[in-house]
Order: sequence, then structure tokens, then C-alpha cells
Amino acid sequence: MDRCSCNLNLLTSQTPLNPIFVTSSASFSNQPSIIGKPCRLFRSRNLNHPSVGYWELWGRRNSGRSGGRVVVMADKSKYPTTCNHLRHVESMATLPSGAGNISHLNAVILGEALASEENDHVFPSQHFSQQALVPSPDKYLEMYKRSIEDPAGFWSDIASHFYWKEKWGQQVYSENLDIRKGNINIEWFKGGVTNICYNCLDRNIDAGNGDKIAIYWEGNDPGFDATLTYSELLHKVCQLANYLKDIGVRKGDAVVIYLPMLMELPMAMLACSRIGAVHSVVFAGFSSESLAQRIIDCKPKVVITCNAVRRGSKVIQLKDIVDAALTESTQNGISVDACLTYENQLAMNRETTKWQEGRDIWWQDVVPKYPTTCAVEWVDAEDPLFLLYTSGSTGKPKGVLHTTGGYMVYTATTFKYAFDYKPSDIYWCTADCGWITGHSYVTYGPMLNGATVVVYEGAPNYPDPGRCWEIVDKYKVTIFYTAPTLVRSLMRDGNEYVTCYSRKSLRVLGSVGEPINPSAWRWFYNVVGDSRCPISDTWWQTETGGFMITPLPGAWPQKPGSATFPFFGVQPVIVDEKGIEIEGECSGYLCVKSSWPGAFRTLYGDHERYETTYFKAFPGYYFSGDGCSRDRDGYHWLTGRVDDVINVSGHRIGTAEVESALVSHPQCAEAAVVGVEHEVKGQGIYAFVTLVGGVPYSEELRKSLVLAVRNQIGAFAAPDKIHWAPGLPKTRSGKIMRRILRKIASKQFDELGDTSTLADPNVVDQLIALADC
Repeated sequence: MDRCSCNLNLLTSQTPLNPIFVTSSASFSNQPSIIGKPCRLFRSRNLNHPSVGYWELWGRRNSGRSGGRVVVMADKSKYPTTCNHLRHVESMATLPSGAGNISHLNAVILGEALASEENDHVFPSQHFSQQALVPSPDKYLEMYKRSIEDPAGFWSDIASHFYWKEKWGQQVYSENLDIRKGNINIEWFKGGVTNICYNCLDRNIDAGNGDKIAIYWEGNDPGFDATLTYSELLHKVCQLANYLKDIGVRKGDAVVIYLPMLMELPMAMLACSRIGAVHSVVFAGFSSESLAQRIIDCKPKVVITCNAVRRGSKVIQLKDIVDAALTESTQNGISVDACLTYENQLAMNRETTKWQEGRDIWWQDVVPKYPTTCAVEWVDAEDPLFLLYTSGSTGKPKGVLHTTGGYMVYTATTFKYAFDYKPSDIYWCTADCGWITGHSYVTYGPMLNGATVVVYEGAPNYPDPGRCWEIVDKYKVTIFYTAPTLVRSLMRDGNEYVTCYSRKSLRVLGSVGEPINPSAWRWFYNVVGDSRCPISDTWWQTETGGFMITPLPGAWPQKPGSATFPFFGVQPVIVDEKGIEIEGECSGYLCVKSSWPGAFRTLYGDHERYETTYFKAFPGYYFSGDGCSRDRDGYHWLTGRVDDVINVSGHRIGTAEVESALVSHPQCAEAAVVGVEHEVKGQGIYAFVTLVGGVPYSEELRKSLVLAVRNQIGAFAAPDKIHWAPGLPKTRSGKIMRRILRKIASKQFDELGDTSTLADPNVVDQLIALADC
């Protein structure tokens, strides 16, 4: 064999692998054209030598391609060593293939080839990685190792970049996650005195960014927009903060915010945090009963709302919902003295708005009269920042309580690294601030980094399915973060609505809210991102405050559908039903050991429920409630909520896994799976399937869908029922209301409960009509 030196930097720049030389068993034609050029890895195998990897490379040239076998000799003594807490990423030492024992692996260079196979690895381009904040597994492992072995030092160094009126004490954090050892307790930076609004606004202005755009606001209807610089936003926040203080809102008081995605929503959040008030944002899609529950629980001094909002072609009268909620709360002994109402003239004028004198106040009549400066209320790091209630579909809503200092540090840091944020980026998260994503990654995380944020009021497919990409082009969005539900919806509408827009500004894509199935991931990557944008497929929860498992875009190859590896300071473990940690390739319950700064501290007014729900099932761990698989390469695959696990004849299977198999069928646009009682199997699998536009329902297609599941998972996972679904019941944020699907599957049509949060309540009637089809 001829020995030749070969520059494999493109393949090895993402890895600690140190190639010594390359031997070729088949000479490349025009050898220099291969050096440093994108190459595709077609397969790899073990040559029974601990320091040899076998690659078949094909180099792309302007005309045709040339290729051959090469053997890469590597010095394993230069691999980074790992200890026990790094066991889930030990396989990263053998990247770039990351193949382990997986066969038929295709490695894809971003921008060079499409991700077309289920088991593709998608690599960041060399250019992207060179510019990335975390450019390689080496750098990630270095930072991750320190974050676990020296969390106090790691997070203190990061926290020191923010403004603290007084620094925290010698003990950076304290924790007890083991209910057997006493009350669950988590504290970070206790004794440190700061203010998150000051760090979001004043600190950025003091750094010379006062004239930088903080918010691009895009209205529901094209042509209606507005902007606010950081200085302008601070002035308006201070005016609202001064008004709140004037009506008696003080540090620690609760303020309920029931607003759509107007600029006034993040403005109200920041105004509360500036004066130390605890905001509780309620998604402006919840019913009056749901809103009343939250008002009764947190007893706010004031409710902030607007008279109405346009969502697509529909006008939603929010003030009427608030009025009904305030009436109900009064009947339950909780009266609210003030209802500050923003007049949203694009949806409804004040003359037609119902009004209660003495309680209701027009925002525009009072707030602009107040001074544009407001003294900061300095708070302890462990003082409460906000309450965010869960939906309450499984009982009384849980008031998740986040405190100030740790949440501030964690959300800012996760935003920075998971999106590889640069000061020149234009960032758009499609989430509503009524959910945790809107708190952490519309308002606080981005603004703590001085980012420019797009806030969109309307529906993502209004007036047509190309609206998202129109907005991307209009504002030159570089980072686009959305939910898999929206991705699948836009995927169903067809590529033409995407490709007619440029989208050349996009640099990083993101996914949030649920596991994204590989076919949707690849469409998002191939079509929306033009095969060049890494996807940060993030796993986290309302309770975690920020990302827990997420790709870092320039650091390592991605597997479509996998959340990949843990963020700094996060120690995920997979346990069995007895709470015993499982090593290596496995599936089980996803837990976290040791705390992280963004963790929630309690459930408001019910610490016992907090301990029982999250820490009692597996003592010593935070139990996420999610199932997870870890493959032989250490990549994490979320399988959905464990309460969304169906037990079929003793086989436990996650609904997300069945849904992913169904959606892999070329004629299936979307699927939602629930369990139903089965007299023989215990539980059966009931699948709601939305087809690609124009595809008719047929018995042949039904059988084909069932076969797709049988082939991908096994006969035990085959759906017992395929229920045709013109659409699925979703909230306006895109969340599928599975409790409604369970009732329909069980034909409990009179027990559907509250459907007021649905984007299209008519979908429920359509599903009921098709129940026997």
C-alpha cells in the first residue's frame, strides 16, 4: 500500500481524534482535490486494532467524484479521559464517526448533502464550527467536566459577568434532592443581591447598546409592525413599573398578566421584575375558569390584559374572559381591585369594550403619564421572580415557582451556547410568553444577552403557510426556534410555501416542546434550513427553567430526533422502575442528580406536592416524568411522558415512538397516539392520523399505516384503531390536547371538559363525526 499524508481536518475538526498518517489501498485520482474538501463517510468497521479506523471516502469535485479506501491511524493516548460522571459522553472520544457499532452509518456535511436516512449523522460545517462558541467535543468536554466537578467555580465565573449589588456568600449553592434526608431544598447564589430587569436593560444600555433594537414586533396582519430599542423599552418598562408602585404593588406581591403577544407582554414582565413583584403570566387562550383558578391561588394585586386580539381572521375578546374570571374569583373570596387594560385598536376599540368603573383602567390613559425612570428594587437571588401554572388537565394547576439569581444565570447561559448566539443575530422564538419557553427564550434569556428579538402576534399560517418565512426574510432572522407541531403543520402544507422565500439569513434552527420525529427533523433541516443550519433540538421543562439536554450547534454531529448530550452542569441519569441507574445503551425513566441554577424551588403554597411529584418516586433524584433512551453512542432520545406510555400485553411503549413510526409513512402528515382499555391486552393503541393534503381515506392506506408501525417497532405496537383526523385538537401555542383525544377514543363525548384553549374547537366535532369511520 502507498502511504500518503492526508489532511482530514474536515472530518476531525469536530473531535479529539488525532490522526498520525493515512495509508491508502486505492489511490485517489487527482489526490490533491480530496485534501481538505468535503468528504462523505459511507461506512466504517472495526479492523480489530485499537487505534485504527477504516473509512471509505468520496471526495466531491466539480466533475464527477473520486474515492478510495483509507486507513486512519490515531494515537489513542491523546484521547481525552473521562470519569464516571462523563460516562454518557465517553463515546464522543471516537468522533467524528460516532458510529460505535451502528451499521450503515451515513455522515453528512451540512450544506453538502441531504440528511436522508434514519440513522444519519449530520455534521456542522467546518466554517460553522470554527466560528462557534463551543467548536468541538474537546471544548465541550473540558467545560462540561468542570461544570460537574467544580459547579461552584464554574457557575460563579459565569455569574460574575452580570451585575450584582452585593455578591453572594462563600457557599455558592446548597441542595438536598433526597427526600429521605429531609425537606427538598435548592439554593443558588443566596445572599447575592441583583435585579433581572436591570441586567436585561440597564446593563446593556450602559454597555453602549441603548440604540440597538430590542424588539421587532410583527402584527397579526401583514404591514402592521413596530420596533423598540433597548433605551425605548427601558423607558416604557419604567413608566409601567411606576404605575404599579403607585397603585400599591410592592415587592413580593403577585401580578397576573393575561396578554397576547404584544410588546406590552414582555414589557409587563420586566416592569414587575424591576420592582420585585412576582408576575404570573397566563396564556391568553385559557378559559375564564382556568384564569380564575390562577387568580384565586396567587391572589394578585392587579390583572393586566387587553380588550381583544386578532388571531388570524378571528377576534378574541380577552376582556370578556377576564371579567368572567374576576367575577368567579370574587365569588370565591378573592377580589382584585385593578384591571389594567391595553386598548388593542387593531382588534377592538374602547367604545365597544365592556367596562366596570372603579376597577378597570385603560393603559393608554395612565401609564404614559409616569416618569421614564424608576428605581430598581434589589432582591436576593432566592427571592421569587415568577409563578407559572401548569395547564391543570390532571388536577389543580401547579404553580411552578422560579427565583431570581440562578434562573437569570442559567437562562442567559443556555441561550448563549445552545443557539451559538452572536451579537449580530436576529432571534425569533415563536412561543407565547404564557408558557415557560416565552419566559426563558423570548424575554429573559435573549435580553440578558442583549439580543434583538422578533415578537409575532398572529398565527404562523396566516394569511398563508408562508408567513413564517416572510417574517424571516423581512427581519433577516438568523436563529429560528419553534415547536415540532408547527414544523409538521408547515411540512404538510407543502415545500412551495417555504422555497418561495429566501431564508438565506438563517444560521441556526431550534426545536422545543416535544420530541421531534426524524422525518420532521430532516424536513426542517433540508427544506427550511437548506441543508446548512444545525438544529438545536432542546429538551427541558417548565420546572427546569432552561435547556437540560441540547445540541451545541458547532460541537458535534447530530442524529435527527435526538436531543444529544446534557448541558453544562446537568447530570441526566436513566433509571429502571426500582430507581437503579442503568449504564450504556438503555431505556428507562429520565432523572437528574444534583441541582442546577435554573431549577424551580417549589410549587407555590404546596411544598409537599412538590416533593411528592418530583422527588419521591426516585429518592435522590429529580424525576422529570419523561422516558428516555440512550443509544450506544451516548445520545439521548426522549420518548415522551411516562404517563403517555401504553402497556400492551406487558410491553411498555411510548406513544411518541408509535407516532414517529406513523409519521414516517409518506402519506401521513401528523399523528397522535393514546392508550385505550382493551379486554385482552390491557391497553390498546389508538392512533389519530392526519394525512397529507389531497390524500383520500382508504382501507388500503389504513393497513399500510399499521404495517409501517409493525415494520419499524414490532407487531405488538401495531395500532388497534386508525382514526382519520382532518386536524388535531391543539392550543394556539401548538400543544396537542391529548386528554381530549383520550375521551374521544373512549367515546366519552360528554366528558371532554374545557375546549376553550383550542385554536379550532370545530376539530373536536369533526373527530367525533369520524369516530366510527
